[in-house]
Amino acid sequence: MGKEKLILITNDDGIDAKGIKALAEAMAPLGRIVVIAPKEPQSGMSQAITVKHPLRVKKINLNGYDQYAINGTPTDCVKLGFNQILDQKPDLLVSGINHGSNSSTSIMYSGTLGAALEGCLNGIPSIGFSLISFDADADFSAAITFSRRIAAMVLENGLPMHIGLNVNIPYISEKEIKGIRVCRQTMGFWQEEFEHRIDPAGKDYYWLTGQFYNHEPNAEDTDEWALEHNYVAIVPIRTDMTCYSTLELIKNWNF
Repeated sequence: MGKEKLILITNDDGIDAKGIKALAEAMAPLGRIVVIAPKEPQSGMSQAITVKHPLRVKKINLNGYDQYAINGTPTDCVKLGFNQILDQKPDLLVSGINHGSNSSTSIMYSGTLGAALEGCLNGIPSIGFSLISFDADADFSAAITFSRRIAAMVLENGLPMHIGLNVNIPYISEKEIKGIRVCRQTMGFWQEEFEHRIDPAGKDYYWLTGQFYNHEPNAEDTDEWALEHNYVAIVPIRTDMTCYSTLELIKNWNF
């Protein structure tokens, strides 16, 4: 019988979020799980690291597996896990299950995917999972099923070096989900706006709002199309951000 797989679990919604508890439930049958997550929500942190204050670790004995709360970002959690906490290199890193979508260009801002990319940088097969609901008490039952299925496939087959998966799951019942589609990232962008407000002390402040614009709403090979049509969307992601076609183009420029 082979050695038990070690699965590192993290997120950006914080260690008390319902989504990370659901992800632990999903992963528990697949191996030994260790949770290392931010003490507080860290959404929108991308792959940020903490450099202005020391990191502190609090071990929590709950649910029959090791859990650690870190006063840092999702990427801090992964780095500290690899360097100080874990007793061996994990076989899989999973991040989430995020409360809300990380499809299309949201990946650029997501702490959930930042943690997954940190795993990729360290040669660990890594997956970021997101449920298309911002409800703190959302029903994660379908997400648990599909997260377990996808993670099991990655454990069985592996992923290429420095490649991870961005998985988004529609917020519908499991029987309504039509299946899983492997997609490309939708071309679109967030148009940010800042609302000007006045606090009770009469001082100005600004609150970030915005709207997502899909540049290709009818492209059936994209993650946004898959989610809109009730499919789980898987987008392979990479740490190498080189645009190779442009690389060849600008080699001929006379700098």
